[in-house]
Amino acid sequence: MTKIIIGRYIPGSALIYKFDARGKLLVTFLFVFAIFLANNWPTYLVATLYTGLAIMGTGLRAHVFWDGVKPMVLLILFTSALQLFFSTGGTVYFHWWGLWLTSTGIVNAIFIFLRFTLIILISTVMTVTTQPLAISDAMEWLLTPLKWVGVPVAQLALVMSIALRFVPTLFDETLKIMNAQKARGADFNSGGLIKRSKAIAPLIIPLFISSLEIAVDLATAMEARGYQGTSGRTRYRVLSWQKYDLLNAGAFVVLLILLKVLG
Repeated sequence: MTKIIIGRYIPGSALIYKFDARGKLLVTFLFVFAIFLANNWPTYLVATLYTGLAIMGTGLRAHVFWDGVKPMVLLILFTSALQLFFSTGGTVYFHWWGLWLTSTGIVNAIFIFLRFTLIILISTVMTVTTQPLAISDAMEWLLTPLKWVGVPVAQLALVMSIALRFVPTLFDETLKIMNAQKARGADFNSGGLIKRSKAIAPLIIPLFISSLEIAVDLATAMEARGYQGTSGRTRYRVLSWQKYDLLNAGAFVVLLILLKVLG
């Protein structure tokens, strides 16, 4: 199996597990916007400290969160490289055609790297400490205002939670197919970019078929359990705000204040 963490729930008994799913989801969304308030070293230090405390609060080992970041490292590095070589300003260390290496570009690249890494880590904290059904209920609560304009919020929340849940499953299926083709002589690691792209192309059809089979099995299981849409549907587990959620909200408010003051 792969080590894709985003979308997986890891049981635990730490305090952060007791936070209401709605609060954790809302704070995660707001963190994505709040991180853009960070524009210097002190603000990024505060954001990193906040993320580190959230990770420590889960009681999980650090490698769990590294596994969450690792699949996105190349994308983060590519985005950072765009800032590194296409930003002008400050001291110029290197210039060739349209490529620049400046002090401003280096700082911007580091900030972009930190920004994306912190967002992924906070998202991972939310998913590994919150059950998928609770995430679905939290999404439905968060999207409730859209009901006023006729948006099927419950169905939308269900689709989003299923998609989040099956991200690691699809990665697992991809790894199984790759291993099966490697056993038959396929080579995914040698050659240039074009050759590697051609080697990956045969993965698409079996992965698509496997995804359809998973979707059919899921639909059959839901029908067998009497699922008939969201109308008149009750919940066995009801979300409720607890005193612990004050700590979650308070910590985020402190983060916002520090980002605003230091920014």
